[in-house]
Amino acid sequence: MRQWFLALLLVAPFALAGEPGPGAIKVDLDEVVEQGSVEPVDGITSAGQPDEAALEVFAESGYVAVIDMRTAREDRGFDEPRAVAGLGMEYIAFPIGGDDITLDKAKELDALLAQYDEPVLLHCGSGNRVGALLALREFLESGDAEKALEMGRNGGLTGLESNVRNALEDEADQQ
Repeated sequence: MRQWFLALLLVAPFALAGEPGPGAIKVDLDEVVEQGSVEPVDGITSAGQPDEAALEVFAESGYVAVIDMRTAREDRGFDEPRAVAGLGMEYIAFPIGGDDITLDKAKELDALLAQYDEPVLLHCGSGNRVGALLALREFLESGDAEKALEMGRNGGLTGLESNVRNALEDEADQQ
């Protein structure tokens, strides 16, 4: 028993590294499909590119819209707008490239989300762009850069963190 406990103590920090922490908004789509349900955090869920099986779970879980942040040239592997509409949800194309990680785009996302009282799925290829805009939304609300970055990471922010920091610095320079 003691060896098992010691092994758990040694492995746990590595197993948790890089994983979303408490309040994680980003979900693993394989787990969503396996569990057959998903719960939003404050009305939203972040994900990478869903397939038709994942979209079906979102629809069955009461989601009313899918906001797709992938650009037109990114392959989704299927006709996502048709699949979303066929499940009774609204499909919104909101393409975000690396240069679109701005406070203005975060305001646009906020306006989109304000249209819904029911859960909304936000996705891009991996969740990174979603997390970036969620971070900037949080900054607009709280004015706290560290809190904003934490929110972004919980939403899938990884490689675009420097873009978020640059947007926050640009805002500070304009103040």
